[in-house]
Amino acid sequence: MLLQHDVCLCAGERLGSDDVHDRHPQLTRLVKSPGCASKIPPLDLARVLSRLPPVTDPRVLVSADTADDAGVFRISPGLALVQTVDVMTPCVDDPYLFGRIAACNSVSDVYAMGGAPLTALSIISYSLQSLSDEWMYLMLKGGVDALAEAGVSLIGGHSINDEEIKFGFAVTGIIDPDAVITNAGAQPGDALILTKGIGTGIISFAAQIGRASEKSVQAAGASMAALNRDAAQVMREAGAHACTDVTGFGLLGHLAHLVRESGVTAELWWDAVPILPGVNDYAAAGIIPGAAERNREFAAAFTQLCDVPEWVADILCDAQTSGGLLMAVSEDSAEQTLAALHRAGCVEAATVGRTTKASKGEIVVMKRQSCGSSAADDAAAQTSKATEQPCGHAQASLPAQEAQSAEDRCCASEATGGASSAQEAFQRFMAAAFAPGALDVIQKELMTIALSVAVQCEPCLKLHLDKARSMGITAEEIEEAAWMGVAFGGCKAMMFWQERKPR
Repeated sequence: MLLQHDVCLCAGERLGSDDVHDRHPQLTRLVKSPGCASKIPPLDLARVLSRLPPVTDPRVLVSADTADDAGVFRISPGLALVQTVDVMTPCVDDPYLFGRIAACNSVSDVYAMGGAPLTALSIISYSLQSLSDEWMYLMLKGGVDALAEAGVSLIGGHSINDEEIKFGFAVTGIIDPDAVITNAGAQPGDALILTKGIGTGIISFAAQIGRASEKSVQAAGASMAALNRDAAQVMREAGAHACTDVTGFGLLGHLAHLVRESGVTAELWWDAVPILPGVNDYAAAGIIPGAAERNREFAAAFTQLCDVPEWVADILCDAQTSGGLLMAVSEDSAEQTLAALHRAGCVEAATVGRTTKASKGEIVVMKRQSCGSSAADDAAAQTSKATEQPCGHAQASLPAQEAQSAEDRCCASEATGGASSAQEAFQRFMAAAFAPGALDVIQKELMTIALSVAVQCEPCLKLHLDKARSMGITAEEIEEAAWMGVAFGGCKAMMFWQERKPR
């Protein structure tokens, strides 16, 4: 492209806006992990932060020590600053919508503390040498518009020339020091209310690989682009004991922080959690981003799963971008709080659990209808089978549209029917091997094509070529992967690929 347009980047020249895809950008294809899934995993972050010296300034009311949403600094007896920063990669392809989501995600941390955001500084990582300046403008415009809606003034910022897009804001707000709502105040007997549906990380990943429906993408975009301002107002009026917003560590990860800092046990009713359209189907089909697995690893130390399907556990650990508020309110006020949230436009708000007793911080995940007065105690007395399993993605029953026909099965597919115990064990192994982990599903699909060519498995190649196309993998990527197989398989592999490659 540079030769075609006579452009030399090292001489300071760049492609004009007409030379790049301004009209139909695909921002999520330019990053490895979309949205808050790009955060450093909580276990790794905690290991590093634990080595730093503690904050001893008495004016610091809330620091990073409690993994809360924002820091709080007292500047006078009746006034404190609330400060936070959030930067993320694109979670949607529309640059204006991404900018709006980045702003909503950043100011949410101030809302979660009960504060009022006032000013913001933008932080952007972008390459004008390879990307259109129109995209950068639209991202900034989306952010500025969302900040204006929140009553926040953008007063400056910082930019970095980098190939991977990242965008976010450092936000400063104010709060009465005696009215700060932290993640450490939940009391036994509180109701847990979540104000938005979850599953944005799974939808973003499904869209990145071409598997998400338009309905899912639109629902996720609308949810992420909605401010938590009105929900925070209801939370303050309800006298919430504790709150956190649900973002990169997933619902279970953020609840784990809340119960640990509050010193309580919580029941989380997985069948009461609001979930965005299509997420159940994607999760059941194994479309799970790697961040969910890392979040499960973190939450496992605090969590017991009682008859929870594997794909549901993945959803509960899905990294959210600009998620809702998770608040602990007294049980007596829960019904009125929920009604007030619905009137304020938080139509997906739902009571998703309760706190039961004082503890070092535990979570019991179960169905709501199975909860009795001693349910948490009974669950805590035994370790469920789900917690004994590794944090993989064993296949659940797939939706009908995901089922494979008999002639499309290959040696890497699950068998059906009267399988022996050996077959069943092999199927479980294959499900775990093909699930996303350190390698995502696209990388594994390309590896499978290379291996299919190397071992010359025609059913394997046919199945995985079709699957690769459905995931949006390009013909060039498929060809390159196939020739890696030829490199290892030799002449016979080359003849095999030349005879069976798509024409």
